This record gives sequence, structure tokens and C-alpha cells, in this order.
Amino acid sequence: MAMSSDRVTALKEFDDTKTGVKGLVDSGITSIPSIPSIFHHPKICLSIPTATHISIPTVDLSLPRPFAVDLIHSASRDWGIFQLINHGIPLSTIEDTISAVRSFHELPTTIRSQHYRRAHGATFMYYSNPDLFLSSAATWKDTVKVSFGPVQPEVDQIPEVCRSELVAWDEQVKEVARKVMGMMCEGLGVGPGRLEELTCLEGRTLAGHFYPPCPEPDRTLGSVAHTDVGVLTVLIQDEIGGLQVKSTRDECWIDVKPIPGALVVNVGDLLQVIRGGGDLSKSE
Repeated sequence: MAMSSDRVTALKEFDDTKTGVKGLVDSGITSIPSIPSIFHHPKICLSIPTATHISIPTVDLSLPRPFAVDLIHSASRDWGIFQLINHGIPLSTIEDTISAVRSFHELPTTIRSQHYRRAHGATFMYYSNPDLFLSSAATWKDTVKVSFGPVQPEVDQIPEVCRSELVAWDEQVKEVARKVMGMMCEGLGVGPGRLEELTCLEGRTLAGHFYPPCPEPDRTLGSVAHTDVGVLTVLIQDEIGGLQVKSTRDECWIDVKPIPGALVVNVGDLLQVIRGGGDLSKSE
């Protein structure tokens, strides 16, 4: 569907501010109606029934390894997502990571806008809506994106307000991902290092989303329904939550309730392609 010239103009004007959704909030949007029409989503997308009697699996990595392997295998096969506890990353590191992302998004506009870009290739990017000029409606969030691989990152490109925390997060979550991928391989009956041999741990991207308060939450969304394209997504939520996943088995949406210190692990499209194509069983 072709966009109207008025919509294209409105999108460009928003993007040219280089301040994202936070910039709209900072400008004083409080009255109703107030949010720009580029953020309006069809009502049908906003009336999503949720199942309160169902929850996604939780895997405890302190269990004996064979039990943990079985739990990860069944959770990945039946749900494609699970919460991970006793994974080894201190709660303080998780809290510091969330705080660091929030600190960047709360920088003064003049500083934050200096990092706003859409061109790929930089270690650090700040933007609002990666598909801004392609989607039918924009979402109410801003994002920082840090590329930690496969190319060695230029760490000094990461703003100082969040640099050390995000680098520390990547170092620790990489080890958790290595452990989880190894257990997934064991559950599939192949060597624990098979996914690493396929370089699945080398391409790592951190995305830190920021959802400013919205004066009209019934007209927009923070994120639309989607799947993740990579091998694994390791996600942390703050205490507010808001993440939902769709159960293909029960055909309903489920709230992923935050568990202090837990990580949410989501199986991505690429891992399903690798598994479906049989590449995991190949020997070197």
C-alpha cells in the first residue's frame, strides 16, 4: 500500500527532530487527542485477549545438567520461549544494564540527538522505529542498538553514560548464551559446541528499548507482534513488564510476568531454520 504524501511528510518531520518519541513527550504532549496520527494503530490490534491461567516455562540452571537440558529442550520445542533463573548473572548487573539504557534515553535532547542515525555500520545507534518509513503505523518507543560482533566494536563510540554497563552486560550474557546453546544442542542429540561451530555466538547485538509515558495508550503500541530473526534473544524486563507472547498451542496471548533477576530466552527464526534444515547434524 502506497503512503500518502502527507504521511511521508509527517514521518520525515518526526525523524528530522532526531529526538524520537521521548522528544514528543518532552515537548509537552499531554492533552487528548495529542499523539501524532503516524502512531495510530487499528483498534483491532489493541484488543488482544490474554490468558491469565497460563505462563511460559521457567528453567532453573542450578538443577543437575541432564534435568536442565531436558527442560530447555521441551521449552524450546513446545513454547519457543522460557524464563531462565540461577543463570549466574548478578541481579546488580541486570539492574545496572536497565539503568544505563534509561540514563541514555533521559539525556538532554541536545546530547541525545547527536547519536541519532539510521545508517548501519556504526557500533552505536540511536533511533526511533527501524521500520519507520515502511510500517503502516509507528510504535511508541525509542531504541539504542549496540553491535558487539562479529566485527570488533569501537567501544569509544558508545556514550560514556552507558558504556561500561553495556560492555559488561555483553561479556556476561555471552557466557549465558553459550551455556544455553550448548544445552540446546545436547537436547537435540548433537555435540554441545555445534552452534558455536556454526558461528552462532559471534554476531551479537544489544537493543535497549525505551517506552515513554503515552497520553493515549489505547491508540498505539510499544511493539507490534513479531518474531526475532536471530538464533537466540536474551531479554531482560524491568519491574513494569508488558511483554506478551503468543501460544501457538493455545492460540492466545500470554503475559510474561517479570521475575526479579530472570532472563527471558526466545528461540529465533534462524535457529529454527538451522534445525529444520538439518545443519546441526553435520560434522566438520
